[in-house]
Amino acid sequence: MDAIVKGFPIFLLIFCRITAFFVVAPVFSSRGVPNAFKIGLGFFISFIVFLTYGMEQTIVPNAEYVLAILREILVGVLLGFVVYLFFSVVNTAGSLMDMQIGFAMANVIDPHTGTSQPLLGSFKYMLMILIFLMMNGHHYLLQGLMDSYQWMPLSNELFARLMSGSITDYLVRVVGNTFLLALQVSAPLVVAMLLTDAGLGLLAKTAPQYNVFVIGIPLKLIVGLFLLVLLMPGIASIFERLFSIMFESLEQLFGIVQGPPAGR
Repeated sequence: MDAIVKGFPIFLLIFCRITAFFVVAPVFSSRGVPNAFKIGLGFFISFIVFLTYGMEQTIVPNAEYVLAILREILVGVLLGFVVYLFFSVVNTAGSLMDMQIGFAMANVIDPHTGTSQPLLGSFKYMLMILIFLMMNGHHYLLQGLMDSYQWMPLSNELFARLMSGSITDYLVRVVGNTFLLALQVSAPLVVAMLLTDAGLGLLAKTAPQYNVFVIGIPLKLIVGLFLLVLLMPGIASIFERLFSIMFESLEQLFGIVQGPPAGR
């Protein structure tokens, strides 16, 4: 009983970080994943982390312990939010593509989030989840979550970094980078659609008898779907690079909050 009383505060801190991560991170936060499974998975992973890392830790459950719980919840939410930003790249890119092709009004319900998503964005998001699972990305994500205790221990300096503005500056840069990645992913199709609009504009000037509004809509649909088929073989390499940037950004976050562990 004495060992349980001493270890429970540390286990609770670990459980708060991991559970908060599962609430926000893609794949694990999907509506299709039962809440009981999320809690159970968080409990068992917390137990493994406690046996490998928490047994060496000591903490006094005083008034500062409440702040420690809030800090661990914020760390978990922050980690999950950074991962979520990179998964939202395909939704943003899909919105830009839909706007150019003409699918902007044909939104669908995303089964993962239960919200309305752009047609191509939802399609690419499901492909991204499939490729992520095929690459065992969820294993690497769990490994990164467990390794976060080596980079950001329970005595991390999150509040100090928040006050200094380094976390805010990092999040602003990550949001900007994800939007830039979305532009790069959608650039081939968006540029092709702009060139198609330019061609239709020239047609309207040279041959006014043609109704470009009647011709343009089916023409842009055909060109857009044709380019989408041409771009499909390279989508796996694009997502692989996106996942690589995501894990690099997580490592940057670890370094900003606490720094590398001893020996690295």
